[in-house]
Amino acid sequence: MPKRKKMHPSWVWIALCLLCPPVIYGGKVLVFPLDGSHWVNMKVIIEELHSRGHQVSVVRSTDSWYIKETSPFYTSITLEAESGLDEDFVSTFVAQLLEIQREGKSVWTRFKLEMEQAQKTSQLHENTCKMLELLFETKELIQSLRDANYDLVLTDPAIPGGVILAHYLRLPLVFNVRWTSQGEGHFSIAPSPLSYVPMTGTELSDKMSFLERLLNVIIFGFTEYHIAQYVLPIYVSLIDKYLGPESDFISLFQGADLWLMRVDFVFEFPRPTMPNVFYMGGFQCKPAKPLPEHLEEFVQSSGEHGVIIMSLGTLIGELPHDLADEIAAAFAKLPQKVIWRYKGDRPATLGNNTLLVDWMPQNDLLGHPKVKLFVAHGGTNGVQEAIYHGVPIVGLPLIFDQRDNLFRIEVRGAGKIIDIFSMDEDIFFQGIQEVLNEPSYRMNMQRLSGLHRDQPMKPLDTALFWIEFVMRHKGAAHLRTESYRMPWYSYHSVDVILFLAGAVLIILITFAALIRCLCSMCLRRKSKCDFKKVK
Repeated sequence: MPKRKKMHPSWVWIALCLLCPPVIYGGKVLVFPLDGSHWVNMKVIIEELHSRGHQVSVVRSTDSWYIKETSPFYTSITLEAESGLDEDFVSTFVAQLLEIQREGKSVWTRFKLEMEQAQKTSQLHENTCKMLELLFETKELIQSLRDANYDLVLTDPAIPGGVILAHYLRLPLVFNVRWTSQGEGHFSIAPSPLSYVPMTGTELSDKMSFLERLLNVIIFGFTEYHIAQYVLPIYVSLIDKYLGPESDFISLFQGADLWLMRVDFVFEFPRPTMPNVFYMGGFQCKPAKPLPEHLEEFVQSSGEHGVIIMSLGTLIGELPHDLADEIAAAFAKLPQKVIWRYKGDRPATLGNNTLLVDWMPQNDLLGHPKVKLFVAHGGTNGVQEAIYHGVPIVGLPLIFDQRDNLFRIEVRGAGKIIDIFSMDEDIFFQGIQEVLNEPSYRMNMQRLSGLHRDQPMKPLDTALFWIEFVMRHKGAAHLRTESYRMPWYSYHSVDVILFLAGAVLIILITFAALIRCLCSMCLRRKSKCDFKKVK
């Protein structure tokens, strides 16, 4: 009788693993997002969380623009209040900012622009304050949030609703962040020496002359004044009432467990950072998928000349008619085909080579081998997608941080900025020709693409790992500095400097007093000797 072969234990284990699916812990995540273009990248994380078996709840307002009430990826919690960040508000606001900038470059224009932004920002903060107060006073709703036993709050801190809610519920806090209510995120959490860390809006690099450093400090002072005048006062009473008088608005942000930054140092200038800051720049970027049939036919019809795509993002669907006509006329003179995302009236000068679309698969187009150039407004998402796919940029910055984003591309030789408010058809045409025909632009952008892709983990995987890390460990306090609990004079060692200066001063005074005493004694002895000699 033949002997039965003994099954090796490792094969038994492999068979069991194949037959029995692994146990996956499904966490519960409460998301307090920001609407508009910020929701576009937050949605990517939410969908990935859902695919990993986590339950996601999203807080939204009744006037939500992009955030839908029903979704297969999350459960919505709709507050019976208006955030004010709806499509009408944004369209009107953007139109006002564009109109101000068209008045020309001057100190007065810049002042009007900043005041308009400050006023509208204050309006959004006031609406956020009302939303939070309604939430906290709706006892059944707030109790249901407590009873849900969420593992963490994921929020975009450009508006502080999620920050305050997380502290109220005493839950770990994770940021999907580029901006906070106080400006660029690093300035709220990491040391930021103004000698080589440029402020947003200055269009400065990390190599500044004396005058540039002076400008950087002045802009920093103006920003701090703006925050103190237009942001902090709005939340003082709310924070005192619901979080206690010992709570401080700035410290609420610094108390976050993780900061998932939507940039990386391929794009950002080198600067100090912190252990709980993790970089996921380009996390929304993916390999290109096949284009819809009608777009693929149009792209293929371009032949050897290739295609240019143009988009001004989610907030800017149309331009003033004269600007649109100048752009369309320049496009009409090109041998390339053009796909232009534009919702306004058809420009009178539009050429046969230009296709207007209400929407386009931007990431898939940028990844198509026939796309030669991206004409963009400079939003973070679009810039990151261009870096990922290695497509050079002609930048038409309009509002907010767009000029700074494009400046970072321009100084690396991967794109060119054109001032849309002073350009005409010829300036725009020459700018496109320069970037298309000078090989260094594409080479530099492809070099950035290679650096960006050469990472041990994909940016989205990095983000999800750290979110799940916070779930597993109920926070990440060991990565968070406690410096935010220190008063400003202790953080900057002002008290230590004053103590040491006082000690040195006492030693010097004592030394001077001793010398004076010795001198006095010597003089008295000399006087006595002289007196005796006279006698």
